Amino acid sequence: MNASLIIGAGPAGLTTAYELSKLGKSSVILEADNQVGGISRTVNYQGYRFDIGGHRFFSKVPYINQLWHEILGEDFLVRPRLSRIHYRGYFYDYPLKALNALAGLGPVEALLVCLSYSKSKFFPHREENNFEQWVTNRFGHRLYNIFFKNYTEKVWGIPCNEISADWAAQRIKNLSLSTALKNALFGEGKSNGNLITTLIDEFFYPRLGPGMMWEHCENSLMENGNPTIRHTRVEQVCHKNGRVEYVVARNGSTEMTEYRSDHFVSTMPLRELIHSLSPAPPDEVLAAANKLRYRDYLTVVLIVNREKVFPDNWIYIHTPEVKMGRIQNYKNWSPEMVPDSSTSSLGLEYFLWDTDEEWTWSDERLIEFGVRECVQLGLIEASEVLDGTVVRMKKAYPIYDRNYHETLSTIRQYIETFSNLQTIGRNGLHRYNNQDHSMLTGVYAARNITGETNDVWSVNTEMEYHEEAHTNGHQTGDRLIPTRVKPETEPKSSMDDIMEKVFARLDPLALGISVGSVFGIFIFLATSILLLKGGEVVGPRLLLLAQYFYGFEVSLTGALIGLLDAGFLGFLLGSSFAFLRNWGLSAYALIVHRRAQTERRRHLLDKI
Repeated sequence: MNASLIIGAGPAGLTTAYELSKLGKSSVILEADNQVGGISRTVNYQGYRFDIGGHRFFSKVPYINQLWHEILGEDFLVRPRLSRIHYRGYFYDYPLKALNALAGLGPVEALLVCLSYSKSKFFPHREENNFEQWVTNRFGHRLYNIFFKNYTEKVWGIPCNEISADWAAQRIKNLSLSTALKNALFGEGKSNGNLITTLIDEFFYPRLGPGMMWEHCENSLMENGNPTIRHTRVEQVCHKNGRVEYVVARNGSTEMTEYRSDHFVSTMPLRELIHSLSPAPPDEVLAAANKLRYRDYLTVVLIVNREKVFPDNWIYIHTPEVKMGRIQNYKNWSPEMVPDSSTSSLGLEYFLWDTDEEWTWSDERLIEFGVRECVQLGLIEASEVLDGTVVRMKKAYPIYDRNYHETLSTIRQYIETFSNLQTIGRNGLHRYNNQDHSMLTGVYAARNITGETNDVWSVNTEMEYHEEAHTNGHQTGDRLIPTRVKPETEPKSSMDDIMEKVFARLDPLALGISVGSVFGIFIFLATSILLLKGGEVVGPRLLLLAQYFYGFEVSLTGALIGLLDAGFLGFLLGSSFAFLRNWGLSAYALIVHRRAQTERRRHLLDKI
């Protein structure tokens, strides 16, 4: 009766048990599946190991880093990160690198991108209510279409103009086109002193995949008398007078067993937990639970008879002609993920609703579909595929809809009426946690059992991960899921907000690069077109530029010289304009501020 009972052997549940063991307390874990790790498990198929999505081990929580090394020791490897974006036949480095992006886009598209970016700087969306507006203001509309729109809509199944801007502000904070260009040119990975998460280029990873971490954790717990009972699905959570007394679980297919304890910790999806309670909760709580939604996920794993398919850990598939959202190369996460070094295993990731047609397809049909898309992308030949398998994961990503906060508040208030029940982890809190933060909720839950009072609901990614320190309608620290935009019933902008937008600074480097790119590419294209047209005298009027651009002539060499000269001139003009505008607005703002202070003092004297 003294052993705490934990429902679910994912990172949160196992960490709870591990922390309890360190504190001298015993526990029992009930796991519905046949292996531990939850969505962080590693599946083994014919000796090929693969993740349910890639799991980088990176945390700014020192204690979580300590636990990882403590559990896994020397099997915890440091791995280089390489990821790219595939868009219509070309691979773009991610994070963005200027020359690589220019080569992929081509001179015409690059010119249009620069023009689009310039437009976003001079004529930004005045309001940033949705994801599309937020990204467009920072990258321009053309780059938004290429690098953000298709992938985001694949993953979340919601149109970008219906996704809240709060999500973008937290997930892509500090990273804009200008920041990416600075990083490409000067090799920096920080913005205003803060680490940009998307630019992290190294991470820890278990030698045999993330499941290795949790299998080691399970074994360590077992050796200390804290068992994990697999194939045991909790179907009833029985309570009385504000306390959970026992749970009823199905062992295997038919046998039902009662498990009693003084303390219960649940990582079950909140919707399932609420429906398992006996007696049943009030109708409004049941109704709230029924409103919780999840995005489902499946991965098609292909065994390919090729030693090196591509060098990346993973590739984002932005190409709209295929349904695949991302592809993993597990061999590049750790060489020991494959039993035969002359072969590779690829994980093709599809983000779906369980009502989608593809969710019900047979494994054979999905494998055939995945092979066809890989061939279409030019990654492999169909004849190279030796074998394949499919893994489905329901409720992989909790969805925040427009009623999310109200719905979750109703459920949370009810759960908190139980003095000995805590819910933790991604699904236990219906929050899109990183693995390390799911673990931290487990640490807090364990310490609460020993008498501390930690708020597990307050745990989530810190501001240096997925930024904005303050987002509308969300707790600080929330890692946000795309939410549909709510119509505003009344304007919320304060005078300070208005003044901030009016006197917003232009980035001199970004505007200089943008204007310089436009000028340079324009001269290059104009010269090239005239050369293609030919004639007795090629470009006599354009040749007048030689008076201003040193070394310019209407030739291929001259076109390159014009590109550099015009680019440099455009950079000077753009950066100078931004500097002078910022200086002028700052001076004007100072005058306005002093006038306001004088006016306030005058009114103060009138009241005396």
